[in-house]
Amino acid sequence: MNVHDSERLSGLLEDAGYEPAGDEEADLVVFNTCAVRENADRRLYGTLGQLKNAKKRHPGMQIAVGGCLAQKDKDTVVKKAPWVDAVFGTHNMGSLPTLLDRARHNDEAAVEIADSLEEFPSVLPAKRESAYSGWVSISVGCNNTCTFCIVPQLRGKEVDRRPGDILAEVKALVEQGVSEVTLLGQNVNAYGVHFVDPEMGRDRSAFSKLLRACGDIEGLERVRFTSPHPAEFTSDVIDAMAETPNVCPQLHMPLQSGSDKVLKDMRRSYRTKKFLRILDEVREKLPDAAITTDIIVGFPGETDEDFEQTLEVVRRARFTSAFTFQYSPRPGTPAGEREDQVPKEVVQERYERLHALQEQISAEENAKIVGRRVELVVQNDPGRKGEKTHRLSGRARDGRLVHFDPAGVSEKIRPGDVVEVDVTGSAPHFLIADGGVASHRKTKAGDMSEAGERPTTAPVGLGMPPIGAKPAPRADSCGLS
Repeated sequence: MNVHDSERLSGLLEDAGYEPAGDEEADLVVFNTCAVRENADRRLYGTLGQLKNAKKRHPGMQIAVGGCLAQKDKDTVVKKAPWVDAVFGTHNMGSLPTLLDRARHNDEAAVEIADSLEEFPSVLPAKRESAYSGWVSISVGCNNTCTFCIVPQLRGKEVDRRPGDILAEVKALVEQGVSEVTLLGQNVNAYGVHFVDPEMGRDRSAFSKLLRACGDIEGLERVRFTSPHPAEFTSDVIDAMAETPNVCPQLHMPLQSGSDKVLKDMRRSYRTKKFLRILDEVREKLPDAAITTDIIVGFPGETDEDFEQTLEVVRRARFTSAFTFQYSPRPGTPAGEREDQVPKEVVQERYERLHALQEQISAEENAKIVGRRVELVVQNDPGRKGEKTHRLSGRARDGRLVHFDPAGVSEKIRPGDVVEVDVTGSAPHFLIADGGVASHRKTKAGDMSEAGERPTTAPVGLGMPPIGAKPAPRADSCGLS
């Protein structure tokens, strides 16, 4: 979600007349921050300290800090780094150009933090890094009360966007050459319960309907979503995934812990039995689905037995990969105030054991793909460092990263193009396809990448049409009333 917010900030600034600095010394540096883990605080203030001298060398340079950490710290940012010119929160990104002008005019920091959202925020123009993929927000905020998380305090209560506006934005992206979209929300499964328009009522099947509606958009080849919450994951969503051809066979669903006691302490409103039951249903209806997760190690009060239960769930779930984190106390959260914090050395040892187990499982699961033919959307980056330099990289429909040999194709393969390759090898975090390319399809996104164009997504469905297009009609239902 922060990546998408950064794209929107970039689009907003370029609309205001700014240009990317490239290799030149920047006149403006913007930090879009996260507050989920403690190291984000340290990294921000450390980097701001490094920029203090750069600003002295470059008169007129401005520094702005936004995002969740700015929402949390408010005036603290300017107290710790008085050379910062503007501070803005998660609810008022659109104010950034005005704040910069105000700071320049008044010769002092401009701080503006909106405490909450009354309605879905204006959709800002997004300057996307990718010509072939785009992010589309379906909701903002979160109504969960996980004891380790500060995000609901910063981003506010959940507000769901009108389905017609979402689909209009997706269609506009496709018209620009985008073949893959990712639907974003703190809890996509709750979509439809908190519509911005109260007259639309509550619709607990709205997310599955939205997935199916995306299946009707011509030219949209891949649909992904993040993040679902196990407590509200229902069979109709799994059915929509299985029955909608362009919805990818991929699921990222946070586990957080395999101990029911710890899940209760985290205030996660599900237990391991339900989590595993969802995985079983997904694999029954989508046998080739790649399932990934998030896991926190060392939550306050976690015992050796609790951790062993997490390892057992990981063995049972056989995730394709997992984002594993050492618990980070966040001020203002119930978990951060607990006295039974787990010693750092214990957390580190548990983390290493979990990481080793998941590495083994990831390697075994990826090895099962060797010999299969997979379809890839070619990415911007070449092969990994240390790999053969001639390799290119792409993402399979299930989200796996594949480094492939482009041999056998007479035309240049560009980012955004689609190829088919046969997998010849594997590692825990990627697959190898060294047998050449079986097929290659050029795309509009590939044309844009080759031309060096940086695409812009204009606001859609909120009063502004896509550039060069007629205003989109206000399709309020699209089968999702």
